[in-house]
Amino acid sequence: MRLIKVAAAVLNQTALAWDDNKRHIVHAIRAARERKVSVLCLPELCITGYGCEDAFQSPGVQRMAQQVLQEILPETRGMIVSLGLPLLHGGGLFNTACLAVDGQLLGFVAKQNLANEGIHYEPRWFRPWPKGVCLETVFAGRRYPLGDLIFKCGDLAIGFEICEDAWVSDRPGADLARRNVDLILNPSASHFAFNKHQIRRRFVLEGSRAFSVSYVYANLLGNEAGRAIYDGDAMIASGGQLVAVGPRFSYADFCVTAGMVDVDVTRMQRARAGNYRVDLLAERAACASVDFPFPAVSPEPQQPTPAAWESGPFVKEEEFARAVSLGLFDYLRKSRSRGFVVSLSGGVDSATVTILAALLVQLGSRELGLRGFLEKLDYIPGLSDANEPRKVVRQLLSCAYQATRNSSATTWEAARGVADAVGAECYRFEVDALVQNYVGTVSQAIGRPLTWEQDDIALQNIQARVRAPSVWLLANLRGALLLSTSNRSEAAVGYATMDGDTCGGLSPIAGIDKAFLRRWLVWMEQHGPDSCGPLPALSKVNQQAPTAELRPPSAGQTDEDDLMPYDVLDEIERAAIRDKLTPVEVLQRIEAHRGPYTREQLVLWIGRFFRLWCRNQWKRERYAPSFHLDDENLDPKTWCRFPILSGGFERELAALRAYADQVSQES
Repeated sequence: MRLIKVAAAVLNQTALAWDDNKRHIVHAIRAARERKVSVLCLPELCITGYGCEDAFQSPGVQRMAQQVLQEILPETRGMIVSLGLPLLHGGGLFNTACLAVDGQLLGFVAKQNLANEGIHYEPRWFRPWPKGVCLETVFAGRRYPLGDLIFKCGDLAIGFEICEDAWVSDRPGADLARRNVDLILNPSASHFAFNKHQIRRRFVLEGSRAFSVSYVYANLLGNEAGRAIYDGDAMIASGGQLVAVGPRFSYADFCVTAGMVDVDVTRMQRARAGNYRVDLLAERAACASVDFPFPAVSPEPQQPTPAAWESGPFVKEEEFARAVSLGLFDYLRKSRSRGFVVSLSGGVDSATVTILAALLVQLGSRELGLRGFLEKLDYIPGLSDANEPRKVVRQLLSCAYQATRNSSATTWEAARGVADAVGAECYRFEVDALVQNYVGTVSQAIGRPLTWEQDDIALQNIQARVRAPSVWLLANLRGALLLSTSNRSEAAVGYATMDGDTCGGLSPIAGIDKAFLRRWLVWMEQHGPDSCGPLPALSKVNQQAPTAELRPPSAGQTDEDDLMPYDVLDEIERAAIRDKLTPVEVLQRIEAHRGPYTREQLVLWIGRFFRLWCRNQWKRERYAPSFHLDDENLDPKTWCRFPILSGGFERELAALRAYADQVSQES
């Protein structure tokens, strides 16, 4: 039996926040030392932060990263610690993980596979390291090995897969196994998306089994740079068995997950494998060695116990609540805002945003304690006087219901009920006089009255736009962050008023579809997050058909009458935008399970979607930053690029109509 205690530390870092990042790293190292950890894996690019964007290309950033690394090195005495930073070598910038052993730097491993899809743009800044190459680089006046190498610390052989390296088919881990490594460290910056944790878990377990090694995975935590949220995944596996798993969506600055691995067991597993071939020459040629006396440790009981909700029936609902709430919390404190303002209409979208902004207080104070939670917001005057979570919510979250002559008592009661249920402050602003002033001014100038028959869209939009200045004023008075309430389904077809319901500094639900939001609110009404409980007051929101309430009440306006059923809209969007299908292919896919809808309805809605999608790209370009939650995002700055001006799918839509006519004639 050859037992070694290893650990993964997840860190809540901020791009280019040198002192905060260093403090979290140092505290994580010290916490691991107190738990008698010998080998500690920290996340990818943890010194600079992962989301530095083009700042990676600044020579000053490179110099500062090296300086901070040198400041951290003394903290690693008596331990083996991996740290991530960019490294300039030979005219190329590389994403590297270095290994510090007992206070000294041993060398650098460079990432071989760069993430280059969706929100990732690593090849813009970094170069992939060629497989099998190991050179020397100069760092702080000394020469160190750099590249595809392994580290011999005493008799323990350590290798690296850096984030994306583990996601590709030709994983570096296979070569590391042939070079006889005992332990693979995976420092990662893997953004949150629904169900992504299960994918990571599979490659950690399969890597440890197939390579006959112990495997340590450490991810980032929280909202690091604005759009991406990291769930703080930490896992340790050995020989195909999960040894330890850390909590996800923590509000702490760092979390250390430790476990005991038996090197003798994985070595014998490798020796018994019939297809295992040792590459002894490669092992010796690219190896950095140092003596390291591992302390004797005794076996400890190990039972990986993820949170109960992770194996429950509502994982997606829980993940959404926890990811967006944590993202909002970090955005709040890292932007030094003093709270949130929401224009609360009584509908699904604004209710969702309000609840998420309140949930962060419940979840954060439950984990850290109220005092610990408030310490993270100690820059907000007077907040420390709050002695219960509801009082914190009331100081942080202000809502405004803005009524016109077209607003109903139903939506007012729904809005007030949501605000009361979560403890937010709620105002009612009467803005109809402002609307009529604008209408009268323009009517007089153009020499005719504005009518619903002739000026429908303009009269709807002015009501939405009139509501913007009031909530901006309220946000400015409070030094607060104004949250936009637009969702992804409506962004896809431009069913939003620019500088109206899109106004705000952050758009937290712009990456999620309306159909899910409606289901989520029902879940919140009936269940709610584990340990938080339900919000029965949401029944008044959930019982309504979604409506913008911009036409006169006699019009009976609903969103789905204006557009199409949301479930159809979302299915068209996924087929057309995510899967890049033509209009005819979209129809063929949906017709396979079209349910109650006729072909004529589907052709109408598909045509409407494609036309509105093209016409409204400029709106999506102007949305406030949004959170990335899945692989169906429409954010043109990070995920889904589309020309602002285009041909509008004219020929494709003509083909759709011809195809539908032909099929109808044949049937």
